[in-house]
Amino acid sequence: MPELPEVEITCRGIAPYLQDAVVTGVVVREGRLRWPVLASLSTTLAGLTIRKVARRAKYLLFSTDAGTLMIHLGMSGSLRFLQVELEPEKHDHIDIVFGSNILRYRDPRRFGAVLWHVGPVEFHPLLASLGPEPLSDEFGGEVLYQASRKRASAVKLMLMDNHVVVGVGNIYANEALFHAGICPTRAANQIQRHEYELLAVKVRQVLLSAIEAGGSTLRDFVDSRGKPGYFQQSYKVYGRQDQPCRECGTPIRHLRQGQRSTFYCPLCQSC
Repeated sequence: MPELPEVEITCRGIAPYLQDAVVTGVVVREGRLRWPVLASLSTTLAGLTIRKVARRAKYLLFSTDAGTLMIHLGMSGSLRFLQVELEPEKHDHIDIVFGSNILRYRDPRRFGAVLWHVGPVEFHPLLASLGPEPLSDEFGGEVLYQASRKRASAVKLMLMDNHVVVGVGNIYANEALFHAGICPTRAANQIQRHEYELLAVKVRQVLLSAIEAGGSTLRDFVDSRGKPGYFQQSYKVYGRQDQPCRECGTPIRHLRQGQRSTFYCPLCQSC
């Protein structure tokens, strides 16, 4: 599933091409995504200028004078910017056309979303209650500490709660907790302020390292040019069950938390 680094990479890849570009058409081959694509999307977008491309959590936001197009990549989605028209493949569901260029939305599982919103996009129901961005100045150890005081649930589950901080998905929560030396099963309200300060730093560092490496390609993520990411080669714990810890040699352990896989070193993370 594309997580925050992968969505950020996509955003940075397409933004220079779409800034001030005019939509000349929309082709919807399959509109049955997580929510049905607006039937009038083609007529709604035609003639509009993209003023800004941004990211909020895992949503890509395309701002126009009339409203905002919101795209979520779901479990398997990707966006590619094509300067040469290519024959669409089976899972290429939507083309947004800019003259001779195409922004192509691909989504094999169809768990993503392409939504249209009129008005301030921050008030959209999917965005209104989100927590701070982990790469912003609004995020830090104090945010995590205050959010944790009444939470007896595991710290990893809190770290993945978008109401606390957005975009720290399963892969990067595993990695950040390892780098901070915090056991993922510890109760959130038992972790001290100084530990959360370190964890916030490690969250930011892990996400930035992933962005620099082009994100993680575990199954089918590619960037806006169709290239995979390479951060998975740097994983310390994720997906490394029973393999030796890269720091101490202890076998990496695996368990399930909230129906998601958790990987950790019982020695480095004091479990």
